Amino acid sequence: MSKIVVIGGSLGAINALKVILAALPKDFPSAILVVTHIGANRSMLPEILQRISSLPVRHATNGEPIVPGRVLLAPPDEHLTVVIVGGRAYARLVHGPKENHCRPAIDPLFRSAAAAFGVDAVGVVLTGYLDDGTVGLQAVKARGGTAIVQDPAEAEAPDMPASALRHVDVDRKLGVGEIGQALVELVSASESTSGPPHTDAAFGTTDWIDIENRLTGRDSDMEDLEQIGKPSSLTCPECSGALWEIRQSGPVRYRCHTGHAFTARVLEALQSSTVEDAIWGAIRALHEQERLFDKMSEKALQSGHHESVAEYQAKAAQAQAHAQALRDVIATRALVVQDETS
Repeated sequence: MSKIVVIGGSLGAINALKVILAALPKDFPSAILVVTHIGANRSMLPEILQRISSLPVRHATNGEPIVPGRVLLAPPDEHLTVVIVGGRAYARLVHGPKENHCRPAIDPLFRSAAAAFGVDAVGVVLTGYLDDGTVGLQAVKARGGTAIVQDPAEAEAPDMPASALRHVDVDRKLGVGEIGQALVELVSASESTSGPPHTDAAFGTTDWIDIENRLTGRDSDMEDLEQIGKPSSLTCPECSGALWEIRQSGPVRYRCHTGHAFTARVLEALQSSTVEDAIWGAIRALHEQERLFDKMSEKALQSGHHESVAEYQAKAAQAQAHAQALRDVIATRALVVQDETS
């Protein structure tokens, strides 16, 4: 079986992909599968990349054979994964649960490629925020594949490559201009240069990769989740189900039984957004309450109920003060986030 190259990126990845694909010859001997965080939006990425690539570039279709010398991109709102049927590799599109609040997400592609191709898988993590791709790259390495990470120092958003470097035994950290040539060398080698698979300290390598692939494909159940995780006191921000903490060496991450998956960093970002939405909702309600008390004060004044005017005005002032206090909370939270990221 020929090698396969799987690439994942987010913010800034389009420019990085242009550089990488432009460096690949038209006789590149491996298939390339790519996930970027395009969400459910219509994507012009195939047309953009085809302008600079000598390889054909298009969105993957479900069930199509994976053929060397083609670039297949994850289409909007579908996870792109790889399956082996009868000794041949096929693309499988899955409208499964979001991972790291993304669909398509990088981890499902990398995990499936690791399971399908083993030592013949080459994973590349590019620029992007947070840490999607780290766990997928761990899977590639666990099955003996090769891990490449863009140098965070030149990445438009260094979070994803930096996370991969922290948590994965990466084979090469390269500038984006070096990745294309490295891929040519790796896939053209007659023998694999990767080491043997290692076993995760918490549970067997095969278990967690295969189980999580089944969770993505919705072919799993609660018993599978119990094999790789333990119940936590947290709830899933996607479906409000219970979250299980996955027993695996970094990064800390969680799954629910319906298949949603989050690293702790992604979960923190989602919870922060939920909290801020709730605070803004409370501010809106307090503004409406303030307007209501102002109207009631006006009506009381017009009706000659002077004893009620002061009471309504005091309540309006109190609602205004509470709303301002909540605005100050949001401003303080924003300053804390700026300090943490600066």
